[in-house]
Parts: sequence; C-alpha cells; structure tokens
Amino acid sequence: MEKWYEKTGPENDVVLSTCIRLNRNLRDYPFSEKMSRSHQAAVTKCVLQASKDSCILDRFQLQYLPMEQLTKTEMVSLVELQLANPEFISVPEGRGVLLSGDESVSILLNGENHLQVQANEAGLDFEKAYRAADELDSLLEKNLTFAFDETLGYLTQNPMNLGTGLSASLSLHLPALQENGGAARISASLAPLGLSLRAGGGKGSEPKGAVYYLSNRVSLGLSESEAISNLQNIAMQIITQERAARDELVQELEVQDTICRSLGILKSARIMSYEEFQGLISNVRFGISAGLITEIGYEIVERLSFEMQPATLLVMSGKKLTVNERRSLRAQKIKEILKN
Repeated sequence: MEKWYEKTGPENDVVLSTCIRLNRNLRDYPFSEKMSRSHQAAVTKCVLQASKDSCILDRFQLQYLPMEQLTKTEMVSLVELQLANPEFISVPEGRGVLLSGDESVSILLNGENHLQVQANEAGLDFEKAYRAADELDSLLEKNLTFAFDETLGYLTQNPMNLGTGLSASLSLHLPALQENGGAARISASLAPLGLSLRAGGGKGSEPKGAVYYLSNRVSLGLSESEAISNLQNIAMQIITQERAARDELVQELEVQDTICRSLGILKSARIMSYEEFQGLISNVRFGISAGLITEIGYEIVERLSFEMQPATLLVMSGKKLTVNERRSLRAQKIKEILKN
C-alpha cells in the first residue's frame, strides 16, 4: 500500500508534511502519570472496543501494535516515521498504537495522555489532516466519555494542552533561511505568539537536512479553527521568505554545482551514511524547487527521506546489519529508487 509520505501536497517545495494531534483522556481513569498497569489495560480495552463498535478499525484499516511486542529497532522506526515520540517508546509497557495501512492516521494509547489521535498529510494540508483526526475523534466519542470541563475544555496531563487538546505542526524545508540566519530570527520572534519553530535535530542544533518543525504551543482559549488559522498564516509568511531567499541563493554558481553534484553522488555512491544522505537529499530537494533537477519529483525525495532512516532501513531489510552493511544497503536502495 502506498504510504502517505509518497504523495505530494500543497506548497510541497517548502512544506514537507502536516500533522494534527488531538489529546484525550477517559473521564473515569487517572492521568497517565498516576496509572497502574491494570488502569492501562482497562484503557486499552475500552479504546479497542470503542474502535470496533464505531467501525473505526475497518473504516481506517487500523491494526493494533502493542509496544511490548515490538523490537527496539521497530519502536525507533515509529519515531523516525513520525508516528510516535521518543518519550512514548522509552517506556513501552502498557502502551500501544493503532496504525492505518498507509500510516496516515494513528492512535497512541497510554502515552502522556490516554489516547492521542494523529493524522498526517503531505504538504500544507490542514483541512484534510484535521478532517481525518476529527472524524476519528468524533467516532470514538460516541462510545467513550472523555474528561471534559465546561470552563477548561478537554482535560490533559500537560496544562499546555488544555482546551481543544489540539496540537498542530508542519515539517518545513528551510535551506535558504538556515543559510542566511533567517530561521533563527523567525524562531525567536514566534515565542510571544504561542508558536514554536525548532530545528529537526533538536533544541540548539542545526539540522543536516535543513528540516524545521512549526507548531502551536498552547490550545487553551483558542478554537481548533483559530489555532490552525494562526499556524497557517505564519507558515505562509515563512514560505514567502524561504522562496525569496532561495531565489537569491540559487544564483550562486557554487550552489548550483553543489546541487547537481549531490544528485550524482546519490546515484553512484557505493556506501552512504545517514548523515551524508541528509545533506545530499536536502540539496536535491532544493534543486527540484529551483528547476535545476527535473528527472525526479518531491514524492521520490520524500520516500527516500523516510525509508533511508537508520532504524526504518533495518526494519525493511528484515535482518541485523553491521554499520558498513547498513551504509551499503542504503546506497543500493537509493540507486534502485532513483533508477525506477
């Protein structure tokens, strides 16, 4: 089945993906921090039964994956594929994920909250992502009683998520703004607005692939539509700035040469570390947007970006590999995908 990240979406030259998360807790159980294993088992049973009764399992083709039955590599792959966060897999006991075949929708169970509904879409597409997440949430609420307060809204373990319980984010490719320092300036200016722009490598780091995450930090006092609208408006401003910066940057002959060499290396290398791959694929994506590379599209770049990650590559290979074997396999897979 084709994965959601193998498709293209609106503003795909800058926006890699859109993610909507809805955080929910069941009224009759303590927050996750205070839960026992019996509580976790009961929550899981309730959510799975509600999913069955609401026909969610069939409607979204969901499969339940208990974390305790996955290998460490398989769990890390879930993080790489943006289906879970490091904290969720750090304590796998009592946790699980309901995952659709194309990996576009999922439900995390017994993480920071009892359940987190998530929907991913390619490009800038809040409407489609929110529609999927909201449908899942509404179907679940027919058979589950969520913790809710008339004044505070949906109750969550983290006060930052009170209200709508909505967390919206965009994955952005900002090579030009990273190069001219614009990304850092934008990040500093967004905090007072309740938004965050962080580097993909984590706080204080400069991501190899120039990937950044734009997200809302608070949901209390805002409706879902207001939170999404605010984020979309800021995203469009960043997109405009990134495109203008790219137009200047791509005029440099050295930059053009780096872009073309990057594709050549990806097509011919015999071994490839993930760190080297991140830089090369970022250059190729930039080259596509600049019109310097026309033989491949964004959907190929996105497929490579997801599938060449260390743990995901190991899971797809189905066997243990040494570091050199993994680097050799990565180079081989890159060539195969680019050739086809």
